Formats: sequence, C-alpha cells, structure tokens
Amino acid sequence: MFLELPTHHRVPYSWLLEHGSESIRYRTYVDLVPVGTASLEVMEAASQTIITAKPTAAIVKKQKDSGVWGGNFLGLAPSVAAGIKDVGTVPQYRRLLQLGYPRAGRPFKLADRLLFRVLSRDEDPALHFEFQKLVKDVPIAAEWIRDHLREAACCALAEAGYMEDPRLRGAAHKIASSVSQFLRSPLAEKPFVKSGKSVVLAANAYPPTWYSVAMIAAMPNLQRERAGFTERLGQYLAQPAPKKGYVIQLGKRSIKPDLFLLGDPIVADAKGNAADVPLALHYIELLARVRALHTAPVATKVLTRLLSDCNEHGVWHPKGLRGAPKVGNKMSYHCFPLQGESKAVESRQVDVTFRLALIAKLLGWGLEYV
Repeated sequence: MFLELPTHHRVPYSWLLEHGSESIRYRTYVDLVPVGTASLEVMEAASQTIITAKPTAAIVKKQKDSGVWGGNFLGLAPSVAAGIKDVGTVPQYRRLLQLGYPRAGRPFKLADRLLFRVLSRDEDPALHFEFQKLVKDVPIAAEWIRDHLREAACCALAEAGYMEDPRLRGAAHKIASSVSQFLRSPLAEKPFVKSGKSVVLAANAYPPTWYSVAMIAAMPNLQRERAGFTERLGQYLAQPAPKKGYVIQLGKRSIKPDLFLLGDPIVADAKGNAADVPLALHYIELLARVRALHTAPVATKVLTRLLSDCNEHGVWHPKGLRGAPKVGNKMSYHCFPLQGESKAVESRQVDVTFRLALIAKLLGWGLEYV
C-alpha cells in the first residue's frame, strides 16, 4: 500500500541562511529559492566563501596534479584490505560539487581531463587505478573493471554539467543499453547462481549501480529519450532489495558488490524510521530525479516520516534529537553532511532540512518560503 505524499512544503530559507554552513547557504541560493531572490553579487560572494572553507580546502589540498585523489578512483573510505589509504577521485569530485565549489576551479580542471580519459579507449593500465593488481592477476577482469570505472566517471561528469557533451552522451547511452538489456532479461528476477557455498551474481548480469542510476538522474534529456527504459528502471529500483548476501566472481577472485542496486536499499521499521537517514535521503533524491518515487513504498514511507518530523516552519525537528544523523553506508559520502560539526542544536538539523526542501522542489510540490 502506498502512502499519499503531500504536495506542499514550507522551505525555511531564512533559517537555512542563518544556521547553514557556507555550502548550505550557497546551495540554498542556487537550488531552493526562486530565481532573482539573491543578486548576482550576493551569490558570487557566497560562492567565494566556499573556496576558503575548511571542508573544501582540505579536499583540494589532497588532490595530486594528475587530478587523482587518494591514489584511487572509487574508494569511499580508507581500506587496508583494498590498499586504499584515503577517499578516492570520484567521491571527492562529487563531494566538491555538492559543497558548491566553483566549477571553474583548478581541482575540476585537473580531474575533468582524467575522467574523460577514463571514458576513452585509452588502454593505459594506470587507468585501472586501485584495481591494477586485480587486473594483472585476473586479466579477464579488465573489461568488467573498466566498465564500472566508466560508469563512475559518467556519473561525476553528468553531475558536473557535461550532460550534453558527445563523449559523455555516447558512453551514457551504452551504459543505459546494458542496464536496459538486463532489466528485460530473466536475470532481473533471478540474477544469482550458486558457486560452491557462495551465492554469486551471474557473470552476464549488468544490473544498475549507484553510479549508473546517479548518472541517469543527472541527465534529464537521456530520461526523455529513453522514457520506457527509465520507467522500467524506476519500477526495478522500487522493489525490495535481496536480503541474501552475494559476491562478484572475477576468475578465482571474489569482490564485494557494494556498487550494485538490486532494489530499494533503504532499511526502515514499520513506522518509516530509516536505519541510515543519509543513505535514505540520497536514494530518495535519486528516485525523485528519475520520477520514480511514487512507485517505491519503502522510500515513500521514509520520506513521509521525515516530513512529519518537520515543525511548522519546515525545519526537521524530531523528538529527542541528540546528534546529527549517523552515516552508515558510505555511498552517501559525497552529499552528507554539508554542515560542519557544532554543539548548536541547529547544526544537527540543517542537512536533513535542506535535503527535504530540495526533494520537495524536485517533486514539483508547491513551496512556501518562510
């Protein structure tokens, strides 16, 4: 049974401007308030504060002249097992975008060249990044690895505004075709096979990933051009994710399937309380951007619950809030939090308040600015 979502939301933009970080203030001007609310001078001044803000300065400082962060491409957190010492290139690039760092800045210029190289047919082994050893040990993994690195690069470039670049459009349509073929096949219902004691994703399965879905979400023209595919994708993403664990088998090596989306990943109780609020908000925003939220019962219930915890001004204010929502799944790294830690109660509320207002706008609800 689907819950009926509201069609109206109060946006506490004055409150966000007062209590938000540099990034929240800038994003409020750019993404929430009506055009013309803030002058170009005010928006430019807000943009400039982001360059020197501690969160962005710390990320920029870590980038190498090659455009790479952390010596890897996809790493969401340090991992001794994977040989990853720091957060990687795509997550850091996307985080700078979310923080509102100016697109003309040097970090993007360096990284853009690298991301477009990943989309190309350049066979340089260095473009396998953290997977170089895996590809050397298991050569047949090279194509699989490169495909998913391209997905991540496409996602980042689409979110950066390159959605009409021919290089990106070509790669994006190829990815969409592969996912579409999977959704039309019997593998969509039964994507697993047994391999000894392990449950393995079928070798020829190409399900959606966090990156391919985010790429599509950032490319409205692609959605219109492939409306049937986008609708099927939305229906697939609304179904419950498999509860059984599984692995990806590449030769004799198996890796964790952290990238894949085999359904709605949100875990919530009967009342709609999400176990991982940052991840839930990220996923709900993606569904809103592909116009598929109405098909997703769990995501709808969680959004309804989060909205019910907003006060009369639209500020998220649940009872007993003792700290900011904790991040569980690192796939929300790039977008949460945008607010720095503080002892102030408001700092615990800002990120969720901003995201709920943004989701309401994406859904086309009537907005009242207070």
